[in-house]
Amino acid sequence: QASEDPQVLAIKMTLYRTADSNPFINALARAAENGKQVTALVELQARLDEENNIDKARMLQKAGVHVVYGIVGLKTHCKAALVVRREHDGIRRYVHLGTGNYNPTTGQLYTDLSYFTCRPAYGEDASALFNLLTGYSQGGQMNKLVVAPMHLASTLTALIEREAAHARAGRTARIIAKMNSLVDPKIIESLYEASIAGVKIDLLIRGICCLRPGVPDVSENIRVVSILDKYLEHSRITYFLNDGQPEVFLSSADWMPRNFHRRVELMFPIEDPRLRARIIDRILAVVLSDNLKARELQSDGTYRRLKPKPGEPVVRSQSEFQNIAREHAEDAAMPQPMTSLATGI
Repeated sequence: QASEDPQVLAIKMTLYRTADSNPFINALARAAENGKQVTALVELQARLDEENNIDKARMLQKAGVHVVYGIVGLKTHCKAALVVRREHDGIRRYVHLGTGNYNPTTGQLYTDLSYFTCRPAYGEDASALFNLLTGYSQGGQMNKLVVAPMHLASTLTALIEREAAHARAGRTARIIAKMNSLVDPKIIESLYEASIAGVKIDLLIRGICCLRPGVPDVSENIRVVSILDKYLEHSRITYFLNDGQPEVFLSSADWMPRNFHRRVELMFPIEDPRLRARIIDRILAVVLSDNLKARELQSDGTYRRLKPKPGEPVVRSQSEFQNIAREHAEDAAMPQPMTSLATGI
Protein backbone atom coordinates (compact mmCIF):
# COMPACT_ATOMS: atom_id res chain seq x y z
CA GLN A 1 0.00 0.00 0.00
CA ALA A 2 2.77 2.47 0.93
CA SER A 3 4.63 1.71 -2.31
CA GLU A 4 1.69 3.05 -4.34
CA ASP A 5 0.63 5.87 -2.00
CA PRO A 6 1.56 9.24 -3.57
CA GLN A 7 1.78 10.82 -0.10
CA VAL A 8 4.50 8.42 1.05
CA LEU A 9 7.93 10.01 0.84
CA ALA A 10 10.24 7.29 2.14
CA ILE A 11 10.31 3.64 3.20
CA LYS A 12 13.04 1.94 5.21
CA MET A 13 13.13 -1.72 6.18
CA THR A 14 15.38 -4.43 7.59
CA LEU A 15 15.42 -7.79 5.80
CA TYR A 16 16.95 -10.80 7.54
CA ARG A 17 15.47 -13.75 5.63
CA THR A 18 14.17 -12.77 2.21
CA ALA A 19 12.72 -16.08 0.86
CA ASP A 20 12.33 -17.02 -2.81
CA SER A 21 9.02 -15.24 -3.33
CA ASN A 22 8.74 -12.28 -0.99
CA PRO A 23 6.05 -9.61 -1.49
CA PHE A 24 8.09 -7.16 0.58
CA ILE A 25 10.92 -7.27 -1.97
CA ASN A 26 8.54 -6.55 -4.83
CA ALA A 27 6.85 -3.74 -2.90
CA LEU A 28 10.17 -2.07 -2.06
CA ALA A 29 11.29 -2.27 -5.68
CA ARG A 30 7.96 -0.86 -6.86
CA ALA A 31 8.21 2.00 -4.34
CA ALA A 32 11.65 2.95 -5.65
CA GLU A 33 10.38 2.84 -9.22
CA ASN A 34 7.56 5.16 -8.14
CA GLY A 35 10.10 7.76 -7.03
CA LYS A 36 10.12 7.20 -3.29
CA GLN A 37 13.28 7.16 -1.20
CA VAL A 38 13.67 3.50 -0.30
CA THR A 39 16.33 1.99 1.95
CA ALA A 40 16.65 -1.74 2.59
CA LEU A 41 19.10 -3.27 5.01
CA VAL A 42 19.76 -6.80 3.79
CA GLU A 43 21.64 -9.11 6.16
CA LEU A 44 23.99 -11.19 4.03
CA GLN A 45 25.00 -13.50 6.89
CA ALA A 46 21.55 -14.92 7.68
CA ARG A 47 22.30 -18.60 8.13
CA LEU A 48 21.14 -20.76 5.18
CA ASP A 49 19.78 -17.68 3.37
CA GLU A 50 23.06 -16.09 2.29
CA GLU A 51 22.70 -16.78 -1.45
CA ASN A 52 19.04 -15.82 -1.52
CA ASN A 53 19.71 -12.55 0.28
CA ILE A 54 22.53 -11.63 -2.11
CA ASP A 55 20.23 -12.22 -5.10
CA LYS A 56 17.46 -10.10 -3.58
CA ALA A 57 19.91 -7.32 -2.71
CA ARG A 58 21.01 -7.14 -6.35
CA MET A 59 17.40 -7.08 -7.50
CA LEU A 60 16.61 -4.20 -5.15
CA GLN A 61 19.66 -2.24 -6.26
CA LYS A 62 18.64 -2.57 -9.91
CA ALA A 63 15.23 -1.14 -9.01
CA GLY A 64 16.84 1.92 -7.43
CA VAL A 65 16.64 0.91 -3.77
CA HIS A 66 19.45 2.13 -1.52
CA VAL A 67 20.72 -1.22 -0.22
CA VAL A 68 22.98 -1.35 2.83
CA TYR A 69 24.44 -4.28 4.72
CA GLY A 70 24.60 -3.03 8.28
CA ILE A 71 27.43 -2.46 10.72
CA VAL A 72 30.73 -4.24 10.17
CA GLY A 73 31.18 -7.10 12.63
CA LEU A 74 27.52 -7.20 13.68
CA LYS A 75 24.68 -9.26 12.27
CA THR A 76 21.48 -7.21 11.92
CA HIS A 77 18.72 -9.35 13.42
CA CYS A 78 16.18 -6.68 14.42
CA LYS A 79 12.86 -6.45 12.56
CA ALA A 80 11.87 -2.87 11.77
CA ALA A 81 10.14 -0.86 9.06
CA LEU A 82 9.59 2.89 8.77
CA VAL A 83 7.21 4.72 6.44
CA VAL A 84 7.41 8.51 6.18
CA ARG A 85 4.17 10.04 4.91
CA ARG A 86 2.98 13.56 4.13
CA GLU A 87 -0.36 14.26 5.83
CA HIS A 88 -2.64 17.28 6.16
CA ASP A 89 -1.00 18.38 9.42
CA GLY A 90 2.60 17.66 8.46
CA ILE A 91 4.97 14.73 8.12
CA ARG A 92 4.12 11.58 10.06
CA ARG A 93 6.25 8.49 10.62
CA TYR A 94 4.66 5.04 10.80
CA VAL A 95 6.72 2.35 12.49
CA HIS A 96 6.41 -1.43 12.43
CA LEU A 97 8.45 -3.49 14.89
CA GLY A 98 8.29 -7.24 15.34
CA THR A 99 9.67 -10.40 16.85
CA GLY A 100 9.71 -12.28 13.52
CA ASN A 101 11.15 -11.87 10.05
CA TYR A 102 9.49 -10.19 7.08
CA ASN A 103 9.27 -13.57 5.42
CA PRO A 104 6.09 -15.14 3.98
CA THR A 105 7.34 -18.70 4.52
CA THR A 106 8.22 -18.46 8.20
CA GLY A 107 5.19 -16.22 8.66
CA GLN A 108 2.99 -19.27 8.04
CA LEU A 109 4.96 -21.53 10.37
CA TYR A 110 6.09 -19.36 13.28
CA THR A 111 4.18 -17.60 16.05
CA ASP A 112 5.27 -13.97 16.34
CA LEU A 113 4.03 -10.59 17.50
CA SER A 114 4.38 -7.19 15.89
CA TYR A 115 3.56 -3.61 16.80
CA PHE A 116 2.44 -0.84 14.42
CA THR A 117 2.44 2.73 15.69
CA CYS A 118 2.69 6.37 14.68
CA ARG A 119 3.63 7.65 18.12
CA PRO A 120 6.29 10.33 17.60
CA ALA A 121 8.78 8.87 20.09
CA TYR A 122 8.85 5.57 18.22
CA GLY A 123 9.19 7.40 14.91
CA GLU A 124 12.16 9.37 16.20
CA ASP A 125 13.78 6.18 17.47
CA ALA A 126 13.16 4.30 14.22
CA SER A 127 14.78 7.13 12.27
CA ALA A 128 17.75 7.05 14.64
CA LEU A 129 18.00 3.28 14.24
CA PHE A 130 18.14 3.46 10.46
CA ASN A 131 20.66 6.31 10.66
CA LEU A 132 22.80 4.00 12.78
CA LEU A 133 22.40 1.05 10.41
CA THR A 134 23.15 3.11 7.32
CA GLY A 135 26.20 4.80 8.84
CA TYR A 136 24.77 8.31 9.24
CA SER A 137 25.18 8.30 13.02
CA GLN A 138 26.84 6.35 15.81
CA GLY A 139 23.64 5.84 17.75
CA GLY A 140 22.90 6.60 21.38
CA GLN A 141 20.23 6.33 24.04
CA MET A 142 16.76 6.35 22.50
CA ASN A 143 13.31 7.31 23.76
CA LYS A 144 11.67 3.88 23.62
CA LEU A 145 13.79 1.40 21.68
CA VAL A 146 16.51 -0.55 23.48
CA VAL A 147 19.24 -1.59 21.06
CA ALA A 148 21.85 -4.34 21.24
CA PRO A 149 24.79 -4.47 21.47
CA MET A 150 24.70 -1.07 23.20
CA HIS A 151 22.06 -1.24 25.91
CA LEU A 152 19.95 -4.42 25.75
CA ALA A 153 21.82 -6.67 28.19
CA SER A 154 22.31 -3.91 30.77
CA THR A 155 18.67 -2.81 30.51
CA LEU A 156 17.34 -6.33 31.03
CA THR A 157 19.67 -6.85 33.98
CA ALA A 158 18.46 -3.60 35.56
CA LEU A 159 14.81 -4.59 35.06
CA ILE A 160 15.40 -7.99 36.69
CA GLU A 161 17.28 -6.35 39.57
CA ARG A 162 14.44 -3.86 40.05
CA GLU A 163 11.97 -6.72 40.41
CA ALA A 164 14.30 -8.37 42.94
CA ALA A 165 14.40 -5.11 44.90
CA HIS A 166 10.58 -5.09 45.04
CA ALA A 167 10.66 -8.63 46.45
CA ARG A 168 13.27 -7.73 49.09
CA ALA A 169 11.06 -4.82 50.16
CA GLY A 170 8.22 -7.25 50.80
CA ARG A 171 6.25 -6.42 47.67
CA THR A 172 4.81 -9.04 45.32
CA ALA A 173 7.23 -9.51 42.43
CA ARG A 174 6.81 -11.40 39.18
CA ILE A 175 8.68 -11.94 35.93
CA ILE A 176 7.40 -13.79 32.86
CA ALA A 177 9.76 -14.16 29.91
CA LYS A 178 9.12 -15.96 26.62
CA MET A 179 11.83 -16.67 24.05
CA ASN A 180 13.53 -19.35 21.97
CA SER A 181 16.71 -19.82 24.00
CA LEU A 182 18.16 -18.79 27.36
CA VAL A 183 21.95 -19.13 27.45
CA ASP A 184 23.57 -15.90 28.69
CA PRO A 185 25.32 -16.65 32.03
CA LYS A 186 25.04 -13.11 33.42
CA ILE A 187 21.29 -12.94 32.82
CA ILE A 188 20.87 -16.42 34.31
CA GLU A 189 22.79 -15.28 37.39
CA SER A 190 20.47 -12.27 37.69
CA LEU A 191 17.44 -14.57 37.47
CA TYR A 192 18.87 -16.81 40.20
CA GLU A 193 19.40 -13.77 42.43
CA ALA A 194 15.85 -12.60 41.75
CA SER A 195 14.52 -16.05 42.65
CA ILE A 196 16.49 -16.03 45.90
CA ALA A 197 15.02 -12.60 46.66
CA GLY A 198 11.52 -14.05 46.27
CA VAL A 199 10.53 -13.11 42.73
CA LYS A 200 8.18 -15.62 41.13
CA ILE A 201 9.57 -16.31 37.65
CA ASP A 202 7.92 -18.15 34.77
CA LEU A 203 10.13 -18.80 31.75
CA LEU A 204 8.64 -19.97 28.46
CA ILE A 205 11.70 -21.29 26.64
CA ARG A 206 11.01 -23.36 23.54
CA GLY A 207 14.60 -24.43 22.87
CA ILE A 208 17.89 -24.34 24.74
CA CYS A 209 17.70 -23.40 28.42
CA CYS A 210 20.91 -23.35 30.46
CA LEU A 211 19.13 -22.30 33.65
CA ARG A 212 18.25 -25.03 36.15
CA PRO A 213 14.87 -24.47 37.79
CA GLY A 214 13.75 -25.86 41.12
CA VAL A 215 17.17 -26.01 42.78
CA PRO A 216 16.75 -25.54 46.57
CA ASP A 217 17.82 -22.10 47.82
CA VAL A 218 18.72 -21.00 44.28
CA SER A 219 15.89 -21.35 41.76
CA GLU A 220 12.94 -22.63 43.78
CA ASN A 221 10.82 -19.76 42.45
CA ILE A 222 11.63 -20.40 38.79
CA ARG A 223 9.50 -22.52 36.48
CA VAL A 224 10.56 -23.32 32.90
CA VAL A 225 8.07 -24.55 30.30
CA SER A 226 8.54 -25.38 26.62
CA ILE A 227 5.64 -25.41 24.16
CA LEU A 228 6.07 -27.73 21.17
CA ASP A 229 3.09 -27.70 18.83
CA LYS A 230 2.05 -27.23 15.21
CA TYR A 231 3.61 -23.77 14.91
CA LEU A 232 7.12 -22.91 16.03
CA GLU A 233 7.00 -20.62 19.06
CA HIS A 234 9.16 -17.65 18.05
CA SER A 235 7.91 -14.54 19.87
CA ARG A 236 10.02 -12.88 22.55
CA ILE A 237 7.98 -11.28 25.33
CA THR A 238 9.02 -10.06 28.77
CA TYR A 239 6.69 -9.01 31.59
CA PHE A 240 7.57 -7.34 34.89
CA LEU A 241 4.94 -6.80 37.59
CA ASN A 242 6.87 -3.71 38.80
CA ASP A 243 4.93 -3.17 42.03
CA GLY A 244 1.55 -3.06 40.32
CA GLN A 245 2.66 -0.92 37.38
CA PRO A 246 3.26 -3.72 34.87
CA GLU A 247 5.66 -3.37 31.98
CA VAL A 248 5.66 -5.51 28.84
CA PHE A 249 8.40 -5.60 26.23
CA LEU A 250 8.65 -7.32 22.85
CA SER A 251 12.01 -8.13 21.31
CA SER A 252 13.83 -9.66 18.37
CA ALA A 253 16.46 -11.13 20.71
CA ASP A 254 16.85 -14.33 22.62
CA TRP A 255 18.84 -14.10 25.84
CA MET A 256 22.13 -15.34 24.44
CA PRO A 257 25.63 -13.78 24.29
CA ARG A 258 25.47 -13.58 20.50
CA ASN A 259 22.21 -11.61 20.61
CA PHE A 260 23.44 -9.25 23.30
CA HIS A 261 26.94 -8.61 21.96
CA ARG A 262 27.29 -9.64 18.31
CA ARG A 263 23.97 -8.62 16.77
CA VAL A 264 21.87 -5.53 16.29
CA GLU A 265 18.67 -6.35 18.17
CA LEU A 266 15.68 -4.41 19.45
CA MET A 267 13.53 -4.48 22.55
CA PHE A 268 10.59 -2.10 22.82
CA PRO A 269 7.84 -1.43 25.39
CA ILE A 270 4.13 -1.90 24.81
CA GLU A 271 2.74 1.11 26.64
CA ASP A 272 -0.88 1.18 25.50
CA PRO A 273 -2.86 -0.31 28.43
CA ARG A 274 -5.24 -2.24 26.16
CA LEU A 275 -2.47 -3.87 24.16
CA ARG A 276 -0.44 -4.58 27.26
CA ALA A 277 -3.42 -6.25 28.96
CA ARG A 278 -4.06 -8.26 25.81
CA ILE A 279 -0.52 -9.64 25.84
CA ILE A 280 -0.66 -10.44 29.55
CA ASP A 281 -4.16 -11.92 29.72
CA ARG A 282 -4.69 -13.40 26.27
CA ILE A 283 -1.19 -14.55 25.36
CA LEU A 284 1.08 -15.11 28.36
CA ALA A 285 -1.68 -16.39 30.64
CA VAL A 286 -2.91 -18.78 27.96
CA VAL A 287 0.56 -20.17 27.26
CA LEU A 288 1.19 -20.66 30.98
CA SER A 289 -2.07 -22.61 31.31
CA ASP A 290 -1.25 -25.01 28.43
CA ASN A 291 -1.54 -28.57 29.72
CA LEU A 292 -1.50 -30.47 26.44
CA LYS A 293 1.58 -29.34 24.48
CA ALA A 294 3.68 -28.04 27.37
CA ARG A 295 6.75 -29.70 28.82
CA GLU A 296 8.18 -28.55 32.14
CA LEU A 297 11.94 -28.53 32.70
CA GLN A 298 13.04 -30.38 35.84
CA SER A 299 16.05 -29.53 38.00
CA ASP A 300 17.95 -32.54 36.60
CA GLY A 301 17.62 -31.26 33.02
CA THR A 302 14.84 -33.61 31.91
CA TYR A 303 11.43 -32.50 30.69
CA ARG A 304 8.09 -33.71 32.04
CA ARG A 305 5.09 -33.47 29.74
CA LEU A 306 2.17 -31.75 31.43
CA LYS A 307 -1.26 -33.36 31.47
CA PRO A 308 -4.64 -32.03 32.60
CA LYS A 309 -5.43 -32.81 36.22
CA PRO A 310 -8.71 -34.61 37.00
CA GLY A 311 -11.55 -32.20 36.33
CA GLU A 312 -9.24 -29.61 34.81
CA PRO A 313 -10.11 -28.31 31.32
CA VAL A 314 -7.76 -29.17 28.50
CA VAL A 315 -5.85 -26.12 27.29
CA ARG A 316 -3.90 -26.14 24.04
CA SER A 317 -2.57 -22.61 23.75
CA GLN A 318 -2.09 -22.53 19.98
CA SER A 319 -5.68 -23.66 19.46
CA GLU A 320 -6.80 -20.86 21.78
CA PHE A 321 -4.83 -18.36 19.71
CA GLN A 322 -6.44 -19.63 16.52
CA ASN A 323 -9.84 -19.05 18.09
CA ILE A 324 -8.82 -15.53 19.11
CA ALA A 325 -7.57 -14.84 15.57
CA ARG A 326 -10.90 -15.96 14.14
CA GLU A 327 -12.72 -13.63 16.53
CA HIS A 328 -10.56 -10.71 15.45
CA ALA A 329 -11.06 -11.56 11.78
CA GLU A 330 -14.83 -11.60 12.26
CA ASP A 331 -14.69 -8.28 14.12
CA ALA A 332 -12.56 -6.76 11.36
CA ALA A 333 -15.08 -7.88 8.74
CA MET A 334 -17.89 -5.99 10.48
CA PRO A 335 -18.52 -2.33 9.51
CA GLN A 336 -16.58 -0.01 11.82
CA PRO A 337 -17.12 3.69 12.58
CA MET A 338 -14.81 6.04 10.65
CA THR A 339 -11.67 6.91 12.62
CA SER A 340 -8.51 8.86 11.94
CA LEU A 341 -5.43 7.06 10.66
CA ALA A 342 -3.38 8.78 13.35
CA THR A 343 -4.78 7.03 16.39
CA GLY A 344 -1.47 7.20 18.21
CA ILE A 345 -1.73 3.55 19.20
